[in-house]
Amino acid sequence: MRNIDYFDKQAALHPHRDLLITDQGRISYAQMQDLTHRIAGAMQDAGLEKQQGVAIMSPNDPTVLMVMLGLWRADATWIPVNTRNALDANIQYLKYVRAAWLFYHSKEREQAMQVAEQVPTIEHLVCLDQADGDTPSLADFMRPEGAPPVPDAGNPTGNGEDLVALIATGGTTGPAKGVCVPNRSWGTMLETIGNIMPVEGHPVFLATAPLTHAAGPFTMAGIAMGATVVVQSGFHADEFMAAIGEFGVTHTFLPPTAVYTLLARDDVRNFDYSSLRYFLLAGSACSPEKLKESVEAFGPVMCQSYGQTEFHLVTTWLSPEVVAAAAAGDHPERLASCGRATYSVRVELMDDDGNIVPTGEVGEIVGRGSLVGAGYFELPEVNAETWVHGWHHTGDVGRRDEDGFYYIVDRKKDMIVTGGFNVFCTEVEAAVTEVPGVRECAAIGIPDEKWGEAVTALVVVDPANAPSEDAIKAHCKATLGSVKTPKHVYFRDALPRTAVGKFDKKAMRAEFWGDAIRAVN
Repeated sequence: MRNIDYFDKQAALHPHRDLLITDQGRISYAQMQDLTHRIAGAMQDAGLEKQQGVAIMSPNDPTVLMVMLGLWRADATWIPVNTRNALDANIQYLKYVRAAWLFYHSKEREQAMQVAEQVPTIEHLVCLDQADGDTPSLADFMRPEGAPPVPDAGNPTGNGEDLVALIATGGTTGPAKGVCVPNRSWGTMLETIGNIMPVEGHPVFLATAPLTHAAGPFTMAGIAMGATVVVQSGFHADEFMAAIGEFGVTHTFLPPTAVYTLLARDDVRNFDYSSLRYFLLAGSACSPEKLKESVEAFGPVMCQSYGQTEFHLVTTWLSPEVVAAAAAGDHPERLASCGRATYSVRVELMDDDGNIVPTGEVGEIVGRGSLVGAGYFELPEVNAETWVHGWHHTGDVGRRDEDGFYYIVDRKKDMIVTGGFNVFCTEVEAAVTEVPGVRECAAIGIPDEKWGEAVTALVVVDPANAPSEDAIKAHCKATLGSVKTPKHVYFRDALPRTAVGKFDKKAMRAEFWGDAIRAVN
């Protein structure tokens, strides 16, 4: 099915149910359905072509979801824009994917005007919240109330390979690549989320993380389940925790770094979380100790998934039941797992020669199935490197235990080679974050005359309970052995991150490697 079909099914079942709750008001499923027809019709009136790229540049706002559903009804392709990216990076990406439309919020006007000026393929501008000179507001742009619905653009097979989105990868090694997300893989993701996160009665999703990233697909999965979606403009701890009880939230999603912020608060246990059924952590690995602490704070609702833009969101699944049991001491090692493969994809571990490695051995995580996307936009050479031996190669290194649980060991390209031994960064990071008082840790290799690369930990600590460098090293030596113990520990006020919130290892290494031709020895 098409993404809009999932929405229309729920609009038929629950026309008067609130779809959106924001500080600007409430919108029912029936009202949203009408709005999507008016937006799609206006786009078609303005000359929209099938599968044309439509960029949206905005903070979290109810109009973002309106336009997303409207453009899909019109059979266009969503291009989310990360407003925290450097302007030049966004311009480069939108040129590459040949965006033809730009919907922007007035808060992003300065960047939007630069994009419109420098991306030659953009022909249509709409300001989401107000008229902006010659640019119409969304309210003025859409067809008037009472306009007839647009014709259905579907077909009996569901337009499976038509694109839902062109989503930029979040890497730091070069220009972003556009991942082609077809209806086939998007629909598989929606159905998978609905099956692994069921709830009796009326689901309520809280969307506070950026809709331009994992929160967008997660929210659309909620809509496919008939959920009411509470949209917050951004992550504010007080508002987030209060909203769960106020609106009876059943599902929510945050990256681990935001959860660490919640756990650091003295009042984290003072709010009502009784309605919660699923508190999903995704986007990066979560410290096992912090995951256990999250269960103690929020209840037996914590869960994790693993995926990539190319391999959408729910490639593996660590359920609340497994997390709660592990936190209580039943297979505690599973707190470090990203879960088992979901039924919609086959996941294996592979060596460099294309051989599936035995259980317990380390290999690159590979997968295939309807969840996997359709490759990178107009990058045949990169596609040939990524889809090898009949599998999508993630670039992530992991192992699988006898019960089918996967453990991500590291990024394949992020390995430290010290004295001829391979050290996976996440092993070091997990050990360091077990030390009381450590909030975050990033492990990198830095040049060393004796070892080639020295294992190095960059650490953010709690000022009121800061451990010493010797205490961190002693814990790591007892946990990991001497080879994997950091030779150096550097304390930082904060760690650099990419625009999508992941550790920026490239920036971290640059401090130590300088102008070297390569950052490995």
